[in-house]
Amino acid sequence: QLQLVESGGGLVQPGGSLRLSCAAAQNIFSNYHMDWYRQAPGKQRDLVARITTRGYTNYADSVKGRFTISRDNAKNTVYLQMNSLKSEDTAVYFCRAEYRFSSAREYWGQGTQVTVSS
Repeated sequence: QLQLVESGGGLVQPGGSLRLSCAAAQNIFSNYHMDWYRQAPGKQRDLVARITTRGYTNYADSVKGRFTISRDNAKNTVYLQMNSLKSEDTAVYFCRAEYRFSSAREYWGQGTQVTVSS
């Protein structure tokens, strides 16, 4: 079992920045690909960004150039730096871990609310 705890959400004005963190309670973090998803009210949960165990990254088109995913295996933590935030970025953001040897083994955090509004 891999427990994930997100933090860093909140209310920010359009054009502002936030950094989300997702900390794993176990030191096997380095064996997991890490994702950030988000879900707006009434919409499906969508992938925002992924970082693999080797550090390769990819992003949803809607956030390319504005968001950056990174990981610190020594701290068992993955981050999502979000810049130039827009109202459409408002959602609950979830951290997901996928075991590198089996995509069927996945874990989710509880989510953190991000609200972009003036």
